[in-house]
Amino acid sequence: MDELSIRIKIADREYPMKVKVEDEARVRRAGKQINERIRSYREQFGIDDKQDLLAMVAFDCLVDKMESDEKQHNIDDSVVDKVKQLNNLINQSL
Repeated sequence: MDELSIRIKIADREYPMKVKVEDEARVRRAGKQINERIRSYREQFGIDDKQDLLAMVAFDCLVDKMESDEKQHNIDDSVVDKVKQLNNLINQSL
C-alpha cells in the first residue's frame, strides 16, 4: 500500500498527512472545498473568526452528509421494494 506525505492548507494553516495514492486527489479536493466554503461564509456573513468559520463549515458538511445518507437510504428502500415486486411477479408466473 503506497502512501504519500502531503500538506493540506485549511484556513491559512497547514496540516501534514499521509494518504493512499488513490485518495490524494479526493483529499486535495476536500481541502479546496473547505477553503471555498470558508471564503464564501467570510464574504457572505462578514465573519473573520476562523473557529466560527470552521464550525459553520463543519456543520454545513454534516447537514449535507446527512441529506445524502437519507437519499441513499430512500434509494436503497426503493430498490428493495422493486426487487420484491419482481420476485412476486416471477413467483406468480411459475
